[in-house]
Formats: sequence, C-alpha cells, structure tokens
Amino acid sequence: MRPLDEKETTAVFEKLYKFVGNNLKNIVENPSHEGPDSTPGRYCFRLHKNKIYYTSDSIVKRATNISRTNLVSVGTCIGKYTHGGSFHLTVQALSLLASNAKHKVWLKPQSEMSFLYGNHVLKSAIGRITENIAPGDGVVVFSMSDVPLGFGIAAKSTQDCRKLDPNAIVVLHQGDLGEYLRMEDEL
Repeated sequence: MRPLDEKETTAVFEKLYKFVGNNLKNIVENPSHEGPDSTPGRYCFRLHKNKIYYTSDSIVKRATNISRTNLVSVGTCIGKYTHGGSFHLTVQALSLLASNAKHKVWLKPQSEMSFLYGNHVLKSAIGRITENIAPGDGVVVFSMSDVPLGFGIAAKSTQDCRKLDPNAIVVLHQGDLGEYLRMEDEL
C-alpha cells in the first residue's frame, strides 16, 4: 500500500471530476472522525494491488502494521487500474459519487431491473433528468425514491433527450449495484 504518484492522482481525479465536478473538493477535504483521536483526520487515496482505496489517515497508520501480502483491503475500493494502465471506477465508489453527484438521472420503477442487469438507460426509462448534461458527462443513476443504482456516461445532452426516440440510449452503463451479485468473485 502506497500513496498515489502524480500520474495516478491525475487519472483518479479526472475520472472523479467527470462525475462530481467541483464537489471533488468535498471528497478530498472531507474530515474523518474514525479512530481514537479527538481531532478529525483526513481522507486519502491509496494504491494497493492495482486498486485505489479511499480511506482515513488513522486506518492507513494502523494498516502499516500488516504486511502487504496479508493486507486484503483498506477503506473503500473506488476503482482499479487495468493491465493497459487506464483507471476504471468500480461500483463500490457509488456511495461517494451519489452524495456528491453533479448530474443525475432518475429511472422509472419498471426500468430499474433492466439497468441493474447491466443494460444501458433508454429514453423511455427516464423519470427525471438534471439540466445541463452534455454528452460524455458522468451521470449517477437513481431510482425514483432517490436510491442510487449505478453510474454511467451520458450519450445525449438533456436538450437532445426531449426530442429523442423512446428506444434511444441516453446513458451508457458503467457500473450498477447488480455487479455485487454478477461479479462477486472479482470484487
């Protein structure tokens, strides 16, 4: 387990910025109240076995007592580096993204299962959508009762969605809660 270098930090922050925008400051400066210290600590990003973890400083200090081979996880795994060197967010980052999301889409109840099975979001599935979404922006997908279901990339802008065919893809699927069941061995 080690801190991220400059290149890794840039890749992680660019990906997070795509979803949370200026709220990235809230993620980085979030005070941590974990551990015995009375003063709040900070959260940080750490790399361990090609996975990026979001964890508090107090946990990192305690984890130094465990050898790297025996350390399984420390904090919340928010993403991983592929063999090709690109960074991908994982479904475990959903709570972090949902609380700081810049662009949101709410699904109709009958369309939630389709998204949770790994399918893209169609125009006919959308119940509500935030304004000013541009193609390529990161979008967090919610149920109509404000439960975060997953995240993806906007294929169309908010204005284009109004005049689209009902079977047109609006959000390209990247991650959803169904991955906990479909890919439990890899997570």
